[in-house]
Amino acid sequence: MPATVAVVRCETYDESVVFEAVGRGLELLGGAGRFVRGGESIMLKPNLLVGATPDKVVNTHPAVFSAVAKHLQATGAQLSWGDSPGFGNALAAARKVGIAQVAEALGITYADFAEGRQVSFPEGELIKQFVIASAVLDADGLVTLPKLKTHALTRMTGAVKNQFGCIPGMLKGEFHMRMPDIERFAQMLVDLNRLLRPRLAVMDGVIGMEGNGPRGGDPRHVGVIMISDDLVAIDAAACRVMNLDAGLVGTITHGEQWGLGSASDITFVGDDIDEFVVSDYDVNRSRQATTDSGKPKGTLAKRLIVPRPVIDPAKCTACGTCVSVCPVTPKAVDWKGGKGVPPVHDYARCIRCYCCQELCPERAIDVRVPPLGRLLHRPA
Repeated sequence: MPATVAVVRCETYDESVVFEAVGRGLELLGGAGRFVRGGESIMLKPNLLVGATPDKVVNTHPAVFSAVAKHLQATGAQLSWGDSPGFGNALAAARKVGIAQVAEALGITYADFAEGRQVSFPEGELIKQFVIASAVLDADGLVTLPKLKTHALTRMTGAVKNQFGCIPGMLKGEFHMRMPDIERFAQMLVDLNRLLRPRLAVMDGVIGMEGNGPRGGDPRHVGVIMISDDLVAIDAAACRVMNLDAGLVGTITHGEQWGLGSASDITFVGDDIDEFVVSDYDVNRSRQATTDSGKPKGTLAKRLIVPRPVIDPAKCTACGTCVSVCPVTPKAVDWKGGKGVPPVHDYARCIRCYCCQELCPERAIDVRVPPLGRLLHRPA
């Protein structure tokens, strides 16, 4: 089925400007009442990676959260919000961002995602059951609020990947262990969204993140908010803005293949999306896979060819976050010379999930291709 994405210019996070932009986008799609109804319980799922102030552009901006919430509340829907961050407590993270204060002012209930229930999903192409946060399952519907960002593992993180936060706590690490290659990880995310079926996605692209995302990258002004009920389409639109081939993003290719949404048949309404394309957006456009993609490789070949996380000792403060979040047992990044010096990666153990890079608070870890890998994958 054709998809529709509303594209609306929004140059600033001024609350009145964002409220007007979100309202215009919703009206272009038929109004908020098309997606939620009075009396329904609706869960808002922002992108809350870690506690960081809005100027770091790590999370959904509170002005976007506020605008969406106000428009949905006007329908008479009963709202709650929640997430399961990659590191730390969701409520503490949301206070640092400013989302918790907005929610409290609007009377929106915080839902703890710590507890979950197992759900059978026989229709899954890859995953037949998930453990989902109980608060998500108890809601009548889900509205997702992704941030326009780059990502070391998936190249970009958008609407589809945002639902990974609906899986409680450390269970997310188990998926990284079970699916260390990017193709299967992307397929898992698609099945997760086929199960949850978010009703609407509102993407915060006012100021995106480029480079070493999803936490250690740099702000990039884009000036757009995009809205759609098709998560594959809105992620494909985000790729267009980033000047990134959507065919390189597994959540988009598998999402279209498995019926989650459309990337090839999209109608854009509102402002011209080409006005927001950033031709030099700093994003991984290499054809080389970000992991070993499930292909059988010896340990030596993996170490010499596949991209890997690298710690910059000049930036590292030896805080230990990377060691804490590493899902591998024994740890693939661990203390070798004591806790006062930077940890060290054991690349023979490393599964290339990039959790260490994703959550490093000092931007001290980036993903680099070994010299042989650069030689083998250089453009012809």
